[in-house]
Amino acid sequence: MAEEEKKKEPDPAEEEEEEEEDEGAGIPAWVMTFADLVTLLMVFFILLFAMGSIEDEKWRLVKESLKSALGSETIPEAGTRQGLDVISAKLSEESVKAVDEVGAMVAKEIEEIASEVEEFVYKNKLAGQVQVSSDERGAVITVSDIVLFSPGTARMNWKGNEVIKQVFDLLNQFNYKVKIEGHTDDSPIKTERFPSNWELSASRAAEVARMFVESGFPAENLSIEGLAQFRPKVPNTSPTNRATNRRIEIVYQRGSIRKQMVDIIRRGG
Repeated sequence: MAEEEKKKEPDPAEEEEEEEEDEGAGIPAWVMTFADLVTLLMVFFILLFAMGSIEDEKWRLVKESLKSALGSETIPEAGTRQGLDVISAKLSEESVKAVDEVGAMVAKEIEEIASEVEEFVYKNKLAGQVQVSSDERGAVITVSDIVLFSPGTARMNWKGNEVIKQVFDLLNQFNYKVKIEGHTDDSPIKTERFPSNWELSASRAAEVARMFVESGFPAENLSIEGLAQFRPKVPNTSPTNRATNRRIEIVYQRGSIRKQMVDIIRRGG
């Protein structure tokens, strides 16, 4: 009996060999990791393909637009790196050239307007009362309120009438949109007609615009803006500075000048 029980006890060495045989018969553990990696790579490339694809109809519309813009009959095929580089180079070259040309024409026109205004001021002995400058808005003719209005009113005085008639002749030389800005100093005003400087500045700008229209200036080319005391040229620290800030500014708008320059280039092309 003792010998039979001894024979029935499992041999540890035999158990280890059986376990090794079982493991050898299955799939190695690294295969699962490799399969996951391949699956992820496949999903990644599918996403790249989906994001990089272009619908034929959309690409056709893009090509037509580029042909019209560049004046070129040959547009590289969609999806090519060479095509993207060529399109980028052509657009950059044409865009820079067009911007430089238009910018130069706008700057020259603003200089001509300023020159005409300076000559106008000299001929009419208005130095110190009418000035011209240029900024991001365009060419700016500044007229002192002393020339145009009595203090605290928006009714043009006789001298202002004469000056505005002369300025009208000047405006007619240039067919651009004009904005008339009214400015005051920071002295408060509170009357029945003008509760604040907003109303006073806007009414003065409107009075100048009305006179231009009555003289024959196209109303559709005019706009007005009342800015009260909030765009001072100098600090409101003295009577002289306050007088400088009380003004009407007639602005040849840079955007209008640029638009006409672009139209000229297109017609010339």
